[in-house]
Order: sequence, then structure tokens, then C-alpha cells
Amino acid sequence: FSEVREYQYGDDVRNIDWNVTARTGEPYVKIFEEERELTVMLLVDVSRSAFFGTRRQFKEELATEICAVLAFSAIQNNDKVGVLFFSDRIERFIPPRKGRQHILRIIRELITFEPQGHGTDIGQALRYFNNLVKKRSICFLVSDFLTEGYADALRIVGRKHDLVGIHLYDPLELELPQAGLWRVEDAESGQTTWLDTSSPQVRHAWASRFRQWHEGCRHAFRRAASDLIAIRTDESYVRALIQFFQKRVGHAA
Repeated sequence: FSEVREYQYGDDVRNIDWNVTARTGEPYVKIFEEERELTVMLLVDVSRSAFFGTRRQFKEELATEICAVLAFSAIQNNDKVGVLFFSDRIERFIPPRKGRQHILRIIRELITFEPQGHGTDIGQALRYFNNLVKKRSICFLVSDFLTEGYADALRIVGRKHDLVGIHLYDPLELELPQAGLWRVEDAESGQTTWLDTSSPQVRHAWASRFRQWHEGCRHAFRRAASDLIAIRTDESYVRALIQFFQKRVGHAA
């Protein structure tokens, strides 16, 4: 309920304010503001590959900061916020609610949560979310997307929800430096290998592999008619988010 005004032909008689009408002797109706309440869901990849970083911060730390910003922005708009932590399993689900205390709980979980799984199953997380959250929501999927097999689930979720992917990556994943022989361990599988970073062929193969991952991710989101934001761990995520939302506002205008 917002205010009252004089009755006009065509107004719903059920909205007549009888108290004001009796006081003034003229019919008045109640004016209602459209209720604007969104549900914002944060789907956060907490697999072992998130605990990687060579400059400025780990991907996991960046994900925490981004999710905190999105959560606080949501409560400023009186929206509900929920979180789903996932690895190669569903780690924890915090149902969407309102309020500052709820947001502070979410941030504590983001900072302190210790996952049980090591790998990544984005498809499973998307299916779980889609089955659990019935009302249309804005869903931010935060991951490094170093996996496959999630494209179909992405399309299904994209038809029901407003889905936005946030792709986090470290500059080392994009390009290897010339630094001699490196022993590299896969964070999720635990497998190790040696890389000769002085070899142009090795560096080219490394960069090509990342581009394939990234292009596959972009293609999957395009097919799902959903947005994707790519953010490096050594760059300003604030600038990237502002540019994204400004672009959205421009399209909506």
C-alpha cells in the first residue's frame, strides 16, 4: 500500500478505502506499489582448483569477495539470497532469505567453508538447484569451469532462471612464463607432471588448452542464452561487474 487518490471510472471497487471515503464524503481508492522481491542464488564452485592463485589472490578468495558484493547488493534491494556450495558433490545448501544477519552468515560460510570433495560437477549442481528452487531467480554460477559435461544442464536452467556465469581464472592458466622445468600438480585429480616451460611448443599447447576451455564455456552459455563474465584474479572484479550491469541496463532501456 502506497497512498490514496480519488476514485476514477474503471478502478477496482475492491480497492476503495472506506475510512477515507467516509471522512471526505468522496470515494477514494488505495494505490499499491508493485511488490519487487527477487531471489538471488549464488552457486559457488569450492573444488580444489579454486584454491589456486599466483598473483594477488586465490580464485577462492576472489569468489568470496564477488559473492559478498552480490549478496549485500541484493539485500539493499530487499531481495532474498541463498547459496549452494558444490564440488563433485553437493556440499551445502543455504536457502534464500532476507536480512543482514542472513547475509553475514553466508559470508562466514564463504570464508570458512571446507569442502569434502576435490573434483567439479557443475551439471549436478545445476540440476540440484533447478529442482530445489521453483520460483524464477537470478542465479550467479561462480566457477573456473575447468570441467565438461554441463552444457545440457545449463540450457535447462537458462530456460527457467536468469543465469549469469562468472568465470574466474588465474593469469598463469592463460600463459606460462619461461621458467625452466616445472613440476605441475592437477589440484583436483592429484596427478603430477613435468613441464619444460622454456619450450615454445609447451607454452603454446598450454595456452591453446586454456583457450579451448574458455571457448567451450562461452559457447555453452551462448547456447543457454545466458550471460558470462570472465574475471582474472589479478584484475578488478568491481570494474567487470559494473560494466556487466551497465550493459544490462542499456539493453533493458
